[in-house]
Amino acid sequence: MKKIIAIMMLLVMTTALCACKGGTDKDGNSSDSVYYGGKITVGITQDLDSLDPHKAVAAGTKEVLYNIFEGLIKVDKDGNFVPAVASSYEISDDGLKYTFELRSNVKFHNGKTVTPEDVIYSLKRAAGLSETPEADVSTVSAFNIISDITNDNGKVVVTLSSPNTELIGYFTSSIIPCDYTEQATKPIGTGPFKFVSYSPLTSIVLEKNADYYIEGCPYLDGVTFKICANTDSAFLELLGGSIDVFPYLTNDQAAQLEGKMNIVDGTMNLVQALFLNNAVAPFDNVKVRQAVCYAIDRQAIINVVAGGKGEIIGSNMFPSFSSYYDKSLVNAYPYDQAKAKELLAEAGLADGFTFTITVPSNYDFHVRTAQVVADQLAKVGITAKIELVEWSTWLSDVYVGRNYTSTIIGLDSQLAPSDVLRFYPSTSSKNFMNYSNAEFDEVFESAKSTTRSDAKIDNYKKLQQILTGDAAAAYLQSPAQLVAVSRDLDGYTFYPVYVQDIASIHYVVDPKTK
Repeated sequence: MKKIIAIMMLLVMTTALCACKGGTDKDGNSSDSVYYGGKITVGITQDLDSLDPHKAVAAGTKEVLYNIFEGLIKVDKDGNFVPAVASSYEISDDGLKYTFELRSNVKFHNGKTVTPEDVIYSLKRAAGLSETPEADVSTVSAFNIISDITNDNGKVVVTLSSPNTELIGYFTSSIIPCDYTEQATKPIGTGPFKFVSYSPLTSIVLEKNADYYIEGCPYLDGVTFKICANTDSAFLELLGGSIDVFPYLTNDQAAQLEGKMNIVDGTMNLVQALFLNNAVAPFDNVKVRQAVCYAIDRQAIINVVAGGKGEIIGSNMFPSFSSYYDKSLVNAYPYDQAKAKELLAEAGLADGFTFTITVPSNYDFHVRTAQVVADQLAKVGITAKIELVEWSTWLSDVYVGRNYTSTIIGLDSQLAPSDVLRFYPSTSSKNFMNYSNAEFDEVFESAKSTTRSDAKIDNYKKLQQILTGDAAAAYLQSPAQLVAVSRDLDGYTFYPVYVQDIASIHYVVDPKTK
């Protein structure tokens, strides 16, 4: 296993190092219409919940901080793990030890060279193993099996208490200086862009990291992430020309922008679902949850909300995880109003019931999905009231407080199948659905610990089957992502994780003339 990883890392390292090289030099001399320099504005629809990468919870925050911070490894557009702060890594054959060789030329934004002590500090902090733990750090639950992190002649060695061969995907966790105390207000990482300023509910401004270790990266001199109230307000700014990139278009908006901006589409790599609080009546009854699943026409939702773009899912797994994805579950709950009514009657709710769907108002895609779901459920006698809340309220009341009945949202993950399913173990702090199944818990631990790929695949498919059988949620789709990009720009890249990589974006016209 060690030898294979070393060879793969050498191959993908070349790809990673060349990823930002274009047809110009740093003085702006151009070939093939690729230019260095210039600044852009990217629209986002939620405020950042923290500037400290180890305290950030929201996917919308992490997609921005991706440009400031890096882990030991990162993910390329094809899902390969490529070097970042580390130059290579090895996993022991028994799955109990990960060894990382660090690059020698990586500097933090304050000019300090990254050391093994910085890496050890960062990983221990993310794992909740710091000598002085911080209550507000959002620890990486997968790191619970880390028993020790040491410096072995400049290499960082992570020792586990139980085997896990898929932990590598979590080492995207941000590396930060061990002796820096202002991450919450003036964040410092190793990424292609440096922090300049942040105005709550307004914007975060970044500038080019001229000392970035990858030659030729990034192209742009700077980027402003402008915080918009919602998709509609961002769309108006797109029309007015004050936003250059916006990644959350509805299908109707994309159609209106044709000819005015470039529209690129890919996948969000999110699990969108009507998530149900399994501990709250009537969703503590599996027959009611199943009835809801039968009452929803998922293809109709995709047609209405996304113009037919998107992929139906049947459990909490992305289709892009092709090895682990159980496609057969897509048809587990076909649209069947009669079956939904039958199950409601068996649950003692023949006359239906009323419940609330709590949706963050800044995500128009989820709001529109909720409206379609409510219309469909009404046809079987279920009344769904939609409650729109601010993102901060959703985080505190739904995600953390679990004080809700249902919600529509998209769940993201690292490139590890266990991370996609981290919301469901009964003891997980992220289990906002209050789902509980002893068999799931047991299989989940087996899936993480086995070193046999065939057994791992079987276990993860079994976990999806358990969730679908229990109707833990009404799984809807892996949504398509429609992105508006100025016609003066190119290089927008989709990844199998939820990020906005500004380092790859560049002008195709001379920004000095704009």
